[in-house]
Amino acid sequence: MNSKSDKDSPRSGEGGIGPWIKREGLALLVDLYELTMLAGYQAGGRTEQPACFEYFFRELPADNGFAVSAGLEQLLDFLEGLCFEAQDLDYLAGTGIFRAEFLEYLGDLKFAGDLWAVPEGTVVFPGEPLLRAQGPLGQVQLIESFVLNALNYPTLIATKAARLCLAAQHDPVMEFGLRRAQGPDGGLTGSRSAYIGGVNSTSNVLAGKVYGIPVAGTQAHSWVMSFDDELEAFRAYAKVFPEKPILLVDTYDTAKSGLPKALKVFQELRRQGREVRPAIRLDSGDLAALSKLAYRMFTEAGFEDPLIVASGDLNEYQIARLKKEGAKINCWGVGTQLICSYDFPALGGVYKLTAIEQDGRWVGRMKTSSSAQKQTLPGRKRLWRCFDEQGHCLADVIGLADEDMGQASQLTVAKAGQLDSRQELKGISHCEDLLTPVLNGGRRVAQQEPLTTLTERTGRAVESLPADLKSLRNPGKYPVYISAQLAKLTQETIKAQ
Repeated sequence: MNSKSDKDSPRSGEGGIGPWIKREGLALLVDLYELTMLAGYQAGGRTEQPACFEYFFRELPADNGFAVSAGLEQLLDFLEGLCFEAQDLDYLAGTGIFRAEFLEYLGDLKFAGDLWAVPEGTVVFPGEPLLRAQGPLGQVQLIESFVLNALNYPTLIATKAARLCLAAQHDPVMEFGLRRAQGPDGGLTGSRSAYIGGVNSTSNVLAGKVYGIPVAGTQAHSWVMSFDDELEAFRAYAKVFPEKPILLVDTYDTAKSGLPKALKVFQELRRQGREVRPAIRLDSGDLAALSKLAYRMFTEAGFEDPLIVASGDLNEYQIARLKKEGAKINCWGVGTQLICSYDFPALGGVYKLTAIEQDGRWVGRMKTSSSAQKQTLPGRKRLWRCFDEQGHCLADVIGLADEDMGQASQLTVAKAGQLDSRQELKGISHCEDLLTPVLNGGRRVAQQEPLTTLTERTGRAVESLPADLKSLRNPGKYPVYISAQLAKLTQETIKAQ
């Protein structure tokens, strides 16, 4: 059964951090090297030197043609409330690692940097700067681990959810992952991220309360097993929830017992004058065959539109296969495979120094490596999405922060790994700057967006993608270029190092 969706709920989109942790209590959620580097900057008088860091990920999960950005609200919550409390400083003093002068500095620290970010629910691709953090070196260095923690997992789960929704072909998808999530926060953050990715509801009641996500659920096999008879169990459940009972029919024998007895209960409700849509859940067995049997039994009994829910360790590939086999399933419950991103459990997001201010001017910084994938791009950057006259995406272009590509009809671009090569990107109607200001001086620039707005943004973005990028196997590759100016800066930086 489902709760009603309240799109106007003031809770929607709020509460980026788990409600059992006050946001001011997370300053120590860092790796030790952030503190040791910060201590070094403080000792050398460099904490206030302006610097720029950027977040991006290096590769998509296997068989993915795109990713969906998520997690920004959690990050902004953290940064607005960042402070070291007395007990934090007492703990650090007790480690014996840090000098008293450094701990005094931490006690006065408040985040005062500026952030630009891609909005949650935006379709994004490898190598693109999804967040730019600019401010005092010590501060923008300190937040590295939380940036990665806040953005990597949510983006991974929103992406997985979007793929599941593509496979389901507009059928409702319910997120059932709480019991298999990586801890309580994984369950809560995962539910929010999955909703951004397009699922319709969650079994996680706390996520329903905190984020305004519709909640959904049926009953477990233990409910049926607690009665002496399966029919008695179904009747009892339908009596308590007469409006929208969904009966779990595979506890014993689905075809010979579960389905006939469920049908009997819905027929009884109909004789009582109740206009109830028959609804069952299949959690095991040959889901295609059993769904067809269920559909035939209910329609032959005069129920025209039975709700047939499937669950049981489903993923996008299984859903696509069942669709291809003509299964009569019209609602999908997905748990472990979604909440854990079972086949690709970690997104390789990184947060790198890209520029530092010296003598009043910004100087690019980059990591070079014998591995081309590990090399970064220097400079403070912007991310442009270019469209043709029909509104279709042509390509994304990574440029420098002081470049303006908004009205260009064609651009000279290069590929990140081919700096000497240039080509013309033509047929451009307009370009949109995807990096928007979100923090100024450590404070939010705009109000939080409702969670439903983020979900709708994802739906529009995924729908607009070329078909080959949405393929569940061997998808196409979206073109991402760098501007000629960025290519030149990269070449100059390599020579100077």
